[in-house]
Amino acid sequence: MDIKRTVLWVVFSVSLLFLWDQWQRHNGQPSLFFPSANPTVPAAATGPAGAAASAGASSSVPQASVVAGAPAAASASAVPATAADAKGEVITITTDVVKADIDTVGGELKRLELLKHKDTVDPTKNLVLFDSSATRTYLAETGLIGGPFPNHKSPFTALPGARTLDNGNQVQLVLESTEGGVKLTKTYTFKRGDYSIDVKHTATNDSGAPVSPSLYLQLVRDGNAPEGEQRFVHTFTGASVYTEASKFQKFPFDKIEGGKADHATKSDDGWFALIQHYFVSAFIPQDKAPREIFTKKIATNLYAVGNILPLGTIAPGASVTMDARLYSGPEVQADLEAIAPGLELVKDYGWLTIIAKPIFWLMTQIHKVLGNWGWTIIALTVLIKLAFFPLSAASYRSMAKMKLVTPKMTAIRERFKSEPQKMNQAMMELYKTEKINPLGGCLPIVVQIPVFISLYWVLLASVEIRNAPWLGWIHDLAAPDPFYILPVVMAISMFIQTKLNPTPPDPMQAKVMMFMPLIFSVMFFFFPSGLVLYWVTNNVLSIAQQWVITRKMGAGPAKA
Repeated sequence: MDIKRTVLWVVFSVSLLFLWDQWQRHNGQPSLFFPSANPTVPAAATGPAGAAASAGASSSVPQASVVAGAPAAASASAVPATAADAKGEVITITTDVVKADIDTVGGELKRLELLKHKDTVDPTKNLVLFDSSATRTYLAETGLIGGPFPNHKSPFTALPGARTLDNGNQVQLVLESTEGGVKLTKTYTFKRGDYSIDVKHTATNDSGAPVSPSLYLQLVRDGNAPEGEQRFVHTFTGASVYTEASKFQKFPFDKIEGGKADHATKSDDGWFALIQHYFVSAFIPQDKAPREIFTKKIATNLYAVGNILPLGTIAPGASVTMDARLYSGPEVQADLEAIAPGLELVKDYGWLTIIAKPIFWLMTQIHKVLGNWGWTIIALTVLIKLAFFPLSAASYRSMAKMKLVTPKMTAIRERFKSEPQKMNQAMMELYKTEKINPLGGCLPIVVQIPVFISLYWVLLASVEIRNAPWLGWIHDLAAPDPFYILPVVMAISMFIQTKLNPTPPDPMQAKVMMFMPLIFSVMFFFFPSGLVLYWVTNNVLSIAQQWVITRKMGAGPAKA
């Protein structure tokens, strides 16, 4: 019984680490402790053969037919023969927040540069989300199916117009293509200060007979994690679907790889998206438009998620228009909430959302006053610590009492070391006499665990702290400390906390406790500095509170 406090402290600490690891595995990320626990996504082929495979796969066009409840992707042969040799023009649209490259072959959005966000690997460059380079495939594709109609590999003609905002508040790109007697007009509308792109499709029947095409919208991406992802902080990368009936559903690429992506397949509302750390791309079709929802592996390490929306029967000379929005940018919660119902859920806190959302709201309110995310993290940690002050005080008083009776517990152990039953009886009598609850130091901590784990996820998921400086050497709170100052301070604070805790009578356990700060500090060397700042602040406040309480109760620092 005399070592329960120590054992529980260790179990609590290790449990937090394993809980975090299990969370990553649940979300399809590599495990820290069990690297082979998750299926791996095959790497894309390299060289000419790999390039040809990607090109052919990207030519795949969704079919309207449904196989096993999900639309299948057509083979490259489904693309009109004229599209295979088409050579287009890349048109660049520039606003104050994005720079977009749209290919007149298919009207495909093939590159999107976020002008307000820096690249993770090279901060001198802007972050590129959509891309079609040798190392990254990430595309937004649309077109018609149900006949030999314009699709995302058909040649389009760009109508004349402005390509930059200049003094206006929006800029449009209009593309036209006619195949199979149907003209498809794509209109991209970019707005000032907005990461949402309006994408309007108008199908006009120029033939002499009725046609019944369907519009498809799809996002295509390779299965690789974003470049620069930190080794000890694995976050979700994959696809998601939202409908009012089924709510938010997300799945990593290995689920699509194995055909096990579980999601709604039909709806008349909602959206679909590709998610990575801090950023999301989501297609939001117009509401009350019936649609099929599909996910598909279209090549080695290349996946698609999308919608097929029937346009109905179009009479000769008639037109049908379908509106959609494409949001591609940072996961700013307020912006996502305003765009579409449930879109803010891509910033996923999991089962702790009910606690994490109020914490994030409080953090944003503090930032409005302080204007610096580093000081905001410190102030938020202080407020949460104050809210739990009574519980922490009860825990530290219990620990102080345990420290005071440590000599008596040691004497009992020596006296009854060969009689475990009598030793336990003597220990229980000692606890009763001294009015000590051996679990009193742990129970208050257990109550606080959900709040502090929620705060951890809020800080990990908040794009607001990305590229945000604190002071001096900390230029990006989302990146590891470049000089490892905060992790060293973290290790020192953990060591001090260990010295303030009751020393285990068992010498081996005492040595383990002394090595715990070193073991945990290794992990913090790779954590984002904002997270380490939070833990350092929390530890310093805990040390101050525990030291004061321990001194008042007459229990000095623990002896090694």
